[in-house]
Amino acid sequence: MKRRFSISLQLTVWFSAVFLTGFIVFGMVMWLDLARYTSSGRSRTLARRASRLVELLRSSVNASDGQRAYRFSEFADATPEGNLIQLLDRRGSRLLPVALVPPDYPWPNAAGIGKDRYIEVVYAERHYRIFEHPVIVGGQSFMILVGGSLEDNRQLMARFSTGLEAAIPALLAVSALAGYLLSRRVLGPIGRLTSAVRSISIGNLSRRLPIDQTGDEIARLAETCNDMLARLETAVGRINRFTADASHELRSPISFIRATAEFALRDPHLDADAAEALQEIHAEAAEASRLIEDMLILARADAGHPDLVFEPVNLAELVQEVCDKVRPFAELKQQEFLVSGASDTVAGVLGDRSRLRRLVWILLDNAVKYTPERGRIETVLERDGEHARLRVKDSGIGIAPELLPRVFERFFRVDPARSQVDGTGLGLAIAKWIADAHHIVLSVASIEGEGSTFSAEFPLSR
Repeated sequence: MKRRFSISLQLTVWFSAVFLTGFIVFGMVMWLDLARYTSSGRSRTLARRASRLVELLRSSVNASDGQRAYRFSEFADATPEGNLIQLLDRRGSRLLPVALVPPDYPWPNAAGIGKDRYIEVVYAERHYRIFEHPVIVGGQSFMILVGGSLEDNRQLMARFSTGLEAAIPALLAVSALAGYLLSRRVLGPIGRLTSAVRSISIGNLSRRLPIDQTGDEIARLAETCNDMLARLETAVGRINRFTADASHELRSPISFIRATAEFALRDPHLDADAAEALQEIHAEAAEASRLIEDMLILARADAGHPDLVFEPVNLAELVQEVCDKVRPFAELKQQEFLVSGASDTVAGVLGDRSRLRRLVWILLDNAVKYTPERGRIETVLERDGEHARLRVKDSGIGIAPELLPRVFERFFRVDPARSQVDGTGLGLAIAKWIADAHHIVLSVASIEGEGSTFSAEFPLSR
């Protein structure tokens, strides 16, 4: 399964990555530009020194060798790194070496060189650049060698590189923090919209999302969601009204059919076939009446008019009462019906007594219906801190794992053919509605072919 990250984290990572990438590219461009500038500056310095030497040679073309050497030495003494200057003849022999030049300095072999050239050498683990400048003065060919240290440039580049490397973690932290704060600021309204949407259910479609008068995309999204909620409220209202009206209107004819069948069955002269047909009509009318009553209950609940009356209720007495009424149905199927903890558990809850009775009845009735003959049903009521937990465990047909999330849906039946157990498919949906109205946590665990366990956790009243 692909792991998903929040948009805030993704924006933070992207912002940091883009910011850091931009800084690295900027740093590389600046590093290359600084390296080019310092290198070209060093080369220009060496070229200027060579030009001054050419002027010196031309001014002393008619001077003696001693005078030329003296002028050459004066120039070397007045020049930084003057010990790195050499004058060679066309054969490469040194004419005016500086006395301070190291004897083992790696001067290049400049014989036969006919154009300017820069080369780099290493001496005593230090880097140097040497400028070779051939020149003709007074009809004679000379080669001027001017050297200069590159250590200042290397140190400057090293400090610049160290500064870039040291700045990366700090800039990464700053960019991550800025990206996080920016994403939180941008996504803050979305978080508020998410909380508002989660609080809206089918029972409170009249609520609307808050809209910030910013005119941005988030405001337009909130307006669109509000328009959608308005359409949903209208559509659901029509469906609820239709269901409630239809259920209400059908109650009278169904009741009339049921009463007529009961009256006809009292006729002592009724033949066997007619009696059997009337009994089927009566049974179907009773089933239809229960279905209509369940639909009416859910329609009223969806409309926001559940008619609940909250009062203190002794849950232990209520559970024992319902168990006593269900026990005869279990005995008819020769089922083992066990009740524990109901009589000796003090469990006071706040709720509508008739609805809570209906909730417990639905759980026990389903257990009896879906448990085969000679099966086992166990009802346990126990107290756990500030909650009371009711567990109804049966050894019935069980529920497949893929069907568990749907057991509380309306008209859902575990038996697709609807042939094993009579029912409307609305019982657990009503139980879920009652549980939600009373803040009861209703859950189910089941193993197909072995049975199911329905649990209801009631908050105790103080």
